[in-house]
Amino acid sequence: MPWDPAQYLKFAGHRLRPAVDLLNWIDVANPTEVYDLGAGAGNVTRLLKTRWPSARITGVDESQEMLEKAAIGAPEIVWQRADLATWRPLRPADVIYSNAALHWLGDHDRLFPALFAALAPGGVLAVQMPRNFSAPSHTAIAEAVRSGPWRTTLEPLLRPAPVAEPAFYFDLLAPRAAALDIWETEYLQALEGDHPVKEWAKGTWLGPLLDLLDEPERSRFEACYAELVARAYPRRPDGRTLFPFRRLFILAKARAG
Repeated sequence: MPWDPAQYLKFAGHRLRPAVDLLNWIDVANPTEVYDLGAGAGNVTRLLKTRWPSARITGVDESQEMLEKAAIGAPEIVWQRADLATWRPLRPADVIYSNAALHWLGDHDRLFPALFAALAPGGVLAVQMPRNFSAPSHTAIAEAVRSGPWRTTLEPLLRPAPVAEPAFYFDLLAPRAAALDIWETEYLQALEGDHPVKEWAKGTWLGPLLDLLDEPERSRFEACYAELVARAYPRRPDGRTLFPFRRLFILAKARAG
């Protein structure tokens, strides 16, 4: 589905923080081949190039809109449009990095071992995925979908929580990895502006649903969701809205040979 880079980047600072946290934990000194899966608008991919300036950095994404924006800001990076579910590197990867992308894909029991198998000896698979799907920001989407005349159109797009418990990924990768580190962090995000949680969701989970509706149903559905999350995340007297957000981190290192 098409994405709106400008909407996604409204909260670029908050979205960037877990990406940087993940990057800082990757212990690879001089990689040759580095891939960023779900590169989006390229703001994180450029950090990979800064971290490893001599490496070949390839940003991979399914969205042409995102890649066009990314290429303008970083022509020195290779930009590749591909289906992340079936993508494999042309050469063994020293680092496969993915920030907030793989939760859009299913079949993690197949996907993660396949990505890990694409690593060069001693390579690292580094993944961050949101695991906030039981929070009101996400459950309110289903509630809004089922509360109006748009239900028939939108309900088939609802899906169960796409990210499993941390132990699931441990069981998948531990038998294969030389080293494995999995942890969760909940970020207490202080958002500013009107209806910030709704605006956040429009940049990801809510956006594709809105794109399926014509006016006036689109505006009514958006207003319905906005009311639900405004109750769950009230605006504080200082004008800010606290939005806790949990994320899962995975660092898996391949055996040396």
